[in-house]
Amino acid sequence: MSLEFVNPTELGQPRGFSHATVGAGRVVFLAGQTALDETGRIVGDGVVEQFEKALGNLLVALAATGGTPADLASLTIYIVDMDDYRAHSRAIGKVWKRLMGDGYPAMAGIGIARLWDTEALVEVQGYALLSR
Repeated sequence: MSLEFVNPTELGQPRGFSHATVGAGRVVFLAGQTALDETGRIVGDGVVEQFEKALGNLLVALAATGGTPADLASLTIYIVDMDDYRAHSRAIGKVWKRLMGDGYPAMAGIGIARLWDTEALVEVQGYALLSR
């Protein structure tokens, strides 16, 4: 299964996301993941470490369905401190490339007041399309 990332020129060149994703297959709804470890404790001192753990947790859930990062059609990133997230965007980008590769699904980054766990700085939620 392959996804088609659509980026109309009328919307300008996206950086770090695609404007739309098209695909067919079995839909996987991935719950929001934070930097929780296997004991249920938030780990990571900063937004980069927490982003890595949260995205890693989302990818573990995706793998359990038979999916891979290439199957992700859409991601939403909930961010407690947008200025801090943007200040660390290069390091977050390196984490992204290591875990996800060069592809970018349709995405949104949303600033919020807080997450369920008060120590959590970021949460990642997504949708995937599997052909199997």
